[in-house]
Amino acid sequence: MRDRPIVTIDGPSGAGKTTVSRRLAERASLTRLDTGAMYRACALAARKAGIPWSDGARLGRLCAELDLSFPKGEKGEPGVALRGEDVSDAIRTPEISMGASEVSVHKQVREAMVSLQRKLGERGGVVLEGRDTGTVVFPDAEAKFFLDAAAAVRAKRRFLEWGAGGRKPFEEVLREVLRRDIRDSTREHSPLRMAEGAVYIDTTTLTVEEAVEEMLRNLPDGARKGLGL
Repeated sequence: MRDRPIVTIDGPSGAGKTTVSRRLAERASLTRLDTGAMYRACALAARKAGIPWSDGARLGRLCAELDLSFPKGEKGEPGVALRGEDVSDAIRTPEISMGASEVSVHKQVREAMVSLQRKLGERGGVVLEGRDTGTVVFPDAEAKFFLDAAAAVRAKRRFLEWGAGGRKPFEEVLREVLRRDIRDSTREHSPLRMAEGAVYIDTTTLTVEEAVEEMLRNLPDGARKGLGL
């Protein structure tokens, strides 16, 4: 048994995983591990190295040697560094977001990333968010959640992040969200699905605080004890 629990949060793009996991980490004094950011960093590193996102073999070798760290910014917010360079903003562009979905279909990439994620979180006291954290990375996690929301709501959240100001029409953002849903849920390796024993939370009409409260209410007794709640 771990002294402190592992909490996993899976779900599709725009479900609120990133924001909710940050707040949950604050409330429960957990270390947050953004697995999605790791795949984004892989896509960015591949772009910088001139490796096509379709080349699974080369991507796998790249990811196996990826120099990733998660420093905190000046205000304490979590960041992502690639070979010591802060790429927190660079990995959040629409292009790199779609690239993360493309590179993640490759078995070689997922094996390298899962190995790193397990190493970073194996001692517990962490919250992981992604698409396979409760099904593949830590199927033995003490607490598992699956966040979801209506496609139009998820697209609106992405529109505000990517497309506000006319940079990308809402309809295009919605199409990209739906395309990613299909790619993530039908890929051969580690497809997006709800883990056995996970608690389903629909965030369509929930605020961040309401979603976190719902998660805290649904923590198993063992996880609650490990968090001192």
